[in-house]
Amino acid sequence: MTNTVLDSTNRNCIWESALRKAQREEELSLQEVTALLESNEEQTWELFATADEIRRRYVGDEIHLRGIIEFSNYCQRNCLYCGLRRGNKSLQRYRMPLEEIVECARMASGIGFKTVVLQSGEDPWYTIERIEQMVRAVKSVADVAITLSIGERPHDEYRRMRMAGADRYLLKHETADEGLYRALHPDCTYSERLRCLRRLKEVGFQVGAGSMVGLPGQTTQMMAKDILLLRDLDVDMAGIGPFIPNPDTPLGEAPGGTVEMTLKMIALARIVTKDAHIPATTALSTIDALGREKAWRAGANVVMPNLTPIRYREHYRIYPNKACLFDETRHCWTCLHRRIASVGRRVSTDYGHSQRSSGMKPASSSGEQESSTLGYQRSNPIGGSLATQYGGPEQHG
Repeated sequence: MTNTVLDSTNRNCIWESALRKAQREEELSLQEVTALLESNEEQTWELFATADEIRRRYVGDEIHLRGIIEFSNYCQRNCLYCGLRRGNKSLQRYRMPLEEIVECARMASGIGFKTVVLQSGEDPWYTIERIEQMVRAVKSVADVAITLSIGERPHDEYRRMRMAGADRYLLKHETADEGLYRALHPDCTYSERLRCLRRLKEVGFQVGAGSMVGLPGQTTQMMAKDILLLRDLDVDMAGIGPFIPNPDTPLGEAPGGTVEMTLKMIALARIVTKDAHIPATTALSTIDALGREKAWRAGANVVMPNLTPIRYREHYRIYPNKACLFDETRHCWTCLHRRIASVGRRVSTDYGHSQRSSGMKPASSSGEQESSTLGYQRSNPIGGSLATQYGGPEQHG
């Protein structure tokens, strides 16, 4: 009993010290990030409030809408968790015609979207020439920034994509634990994924990485490594979402990630990266109907609605039961404006480029010098008990 009390006291001391360091914007160690991820219910609210205050200081109150166009669900990889894996013979495959991709982007720009994300599986049919053509065609008709999310490519192609006009590249690292990465990706290597991310930086892309939460075999310390990798890579974007098992994959019977731990990871990503753009992911809203609102209150400042024509969407099935699957683009635009206003935030009207690229400084609500220690609320920034807000780890919306 005495040892248990001492262990609990020691954990609380480490947690308290780590949170104070976070509020002073000091660099956190692996042990400290792990301790913060292991926050109890009361501590979790303080963690979220700290992340939300850092979000306010560094990226302000605007939320960026980035529309996703899923133009191909072909993939040459066989990742164990993903419904697009080449081994999934039950999936109906598609490739959108170029004209349709361009029309989606044109319509998105007309509505008011300032970024489109061109996303696919790793589809070798899309040669570098076809990717260049796609990027140039979209830029010719739409006043938008372009994010590519098309997996690993030969390194010399990244520069050509950038020269064609692509602004950003999203390539999630999925897990920073090399052993777990190897187990989940039978035909990829962790070292190559890191080389790709660094090469993307070298050629001038704004780069996004990110991870899944709740993968089979994943520990809290592994997730802490994910957070520190985001810092070490100096990412411009950090995408973090829960693992959702797909029954058409080898991990279809595994338990999924939880809302609570996903929000903790989002909060730590904000605390560590400070000014990176962090989305409230569709995966999170899939397992919790209020997942986006909760993420925005825990440090997120982006949302990425699906602009893919509805007839294709059900076939881009990385995981099942995706939220807002049949929402029309204009309805989605209106709905998100309302939801963003409900949390006291506003929709951005700019391109949402990385502050590191634009030279912008941290946002502040006044011209006064900010204290080196963040002010934070001990009260619940979301409202209600943790159990009420999250429905427990087994509730998947």
